[in-house]
Amino acid sequence: MTSVDDPGPLRKDAERNRERVLAAARQAYAEAGLEVSMAEVARRAGVGIATLFRRFPTREDLIDAVFADRMDAYLGAVATSLADPDPWRGFTGYIEAVCAMQAADRGFAAVLTMTFPTAKALEDKRGRAYEGFLKLIDRAKTAGRLRPDFSSEDLVILLMANAGVVSATGLAAPDTWRRLVAYMITAFAAPGATPEPLPPPPTPTALYRAMIQLGRTCH
Repeated sequence: MTSVDDPGPLRKDAERNRERVLAAARQAYAEAGLEVSMAEVARRAGVGIATLFRRFPTREDLIDAVFADRMDAYLGAVATSLADPDPWRGFTGYIEAVCAMQAADRGFAAVLTMTFPTAKALEDKRGRAYEGFLKLIDRAKTAGRLRPDFSSEDLVILLMANAGVVSATGLAAPDTWRRLVAYMITAFAAPGATPEPLPPPPTPTALYRAMIQLGRTCH
């Protein structure tokens, strides 16, 4: 008979299986994006597919759990940027931070460009981050640093573009995304602003390797 403080071997085994599934999914999504199947996650975790579905009945449930900490960091980036006394630095710092999160994790790169209606916790954090970003936009426009026709949808466009660049160049030219983001920040600035120097472009060799790898994934 087990005590209240000792959940017993079955509960401990179930929790271990859950952690194994989350670790396997986190690694698989980071390496290959969200296209990884539930069966592949189960295989990597060393559990049966039935065990996986008992813990995470849907793909959205698994994604919600896997990216909980990433969404916390995403939400935290807004708070950090809003605390910056310089509205433009706060605005650009947020964009750079979020795009860096995408570059570090291909799965999260995709999460930020998709919606998962049944992943309640994830979508709640996304909504709260969005409200914070609207405040960043207002502050930067009021300061005269952000072009007046900038729209919050422009961030979604940038994140989609950055996700594509990260996917295409992540292995051969992993810093390419920085140049894209710098170009876009320059485009977001109010007319007359002095542009910051761009990060260096990828070398021709690195970009060529990225193009070869991208071609292979299309076959």
